[in-house]
Amino acid sequence: MEFLQVGKIVNTHALQGEVKVVSNSDFKEERFKKGSQLFIEFNGEYIEVIVATHREHKGADLLKFKHLNSINDVEKYKGCDLLVSAENLDDLDENEFYYFEIIGCTVKATTGEEIGEITEILETGANDVWVVKRKGQKDALIPYIEDVVKSVDVEAKEVIIEVLEGLL
Repeated sequence: MEFLQVGKIVNTHALQGEVKVVSNSDFKEERFKKGSQLFIEFNGEYIEVIVATHREHKGADLLKFKHLNSINDVEKYKGCDLLVSAENLDDLDENEFYYFEIIGCTVKATTGEEIGEITEILETGANDVWVVKRKGQKDALIPYIEDVVKSVDVEAKEVIIEVLEGLL
């Protein structure tokens, strides 16, 4: 079974078994809703947990899992990754992608010139910006807009862009 990280358990909260999670999921309302199945990566094993409650508190997500009812039950999971099974991912609309599908893609210009590899995605509000690591040069910031990104092939891990003046 393949897993994808949706967050990291950074601490415990209170005595009733809540954990403080830093999320890296675009779909945390869905991932952390009551009844959702998640996995904790602990000592090389994947521990299945079911979300009992979710709430936000001071910029973090607080989760409580069924059958983990005290701080003693969850303390050992501090620092562990919180995962979702890849089988539980929803299909996205056309031209929408999961971050894990984009990060690691090779970026090429429409001329065929290789520019670099996408290492990070920044959320700016209007559109995402892809950080492209280039050999021997500063990272390039590529806006995910129609005028720039011409094609994305997640199977081939390749993105084709139109290099507009001043972009690189």
